[in-house]
Amino acid sequence: MRVRKLGLSGLALAGALALAGCGGKGFATREQPLETFSAQEIYRQAEIQLNAKDYSEAAHNFGEVERLYPYSEWAKRALIMQAFAYHRDRDYESSRAAAQRYIDFYPADEDAAYAQYLMALSYYDQIDDVGRDQGLTFQALQSLRTVIERYPDSEYARSAILKFDLAFDHLAAKEMEIGRYYLKRGHYMAAANRFRVVVEDFQTTTQTPEALHRLVECYLALGLTDEAQSAGAILGHNFRSTAWYEDSFALLTGQGLEPKARGDGWLASLYRQTVKGEWL
Repeated sequence: MRVRKLGLSGLALAGALALAGCGGKGFATREQPLETFSAQEIYRQAEIQLNAKDYSEAAHNFGEVERLYPYSEWAKRALIMQAFAYHRDRDYESSRAAAQRYIDFYPADEDAAYAQYLMALSYYDQIDDVGRDQGLTFQALQSLRTVIERYPDSEYARSAILKFDLAFDHLAAKEMEIGRYYLKRGHYMAAANRFRVVVEDFQTTTQTPEALHRLVECYLALGLTDEAQSAGAILGHNFRSTAWYEDSFALLTGQGLEPKARGDGWLASLYRQTVKGEWL
């Protein structure tokens, strides 16, 4: 979000500090209820609370601007700031609701892109370790894609692209975690199926080199040497300088094999398509 909307300076700061003299949360009292203040005064008080990291009170007062002065310019500004305050308070559901209202009411406004970005962040910032349910990751990817496609020239598109790649990698990491679980327990075909998903569906992520190496391990354990050699060939062509290729090379040559596309399995076909450019 642009800094100018979050900062206080000059006369605005002086006025805000004067309001703050009422005592922060005591801004509105029984003797002087909130309704007696102007939209600008309430907004400035909410900014002070935001800067003081009193995010809940800030969100409340930004909401009061919208409630008391619904058709003012301050109401529009307060709505996007309320979404921001809720996000900083980690009240992600309320942040999404406020951001969605902004998009619904002001779809052509310059801050609509930021509202959409906040919605994406409300999912993205809840992505935890790879052992957790990945539903939020899928929702984050969908929302980030909306920012990228709907506002490609906005200042938030670049950040959305970076976060999209990280979230995509997160999903691949989940597949790898499950694959490793099966591999350690000797369920080689189940493990291979998980690693195959990474190679086929998440090939642009950082997980791909390890996935190919684990496929070499799985297929050697299953006695499927053509598949193991083909996995090694792809790994050697695309990731030769990695430790994963060194390990795979050692495994293959230790059994008198070499990294070379063999047979007509899915990995050999993938090698011919991506390395040799043979699509038929």
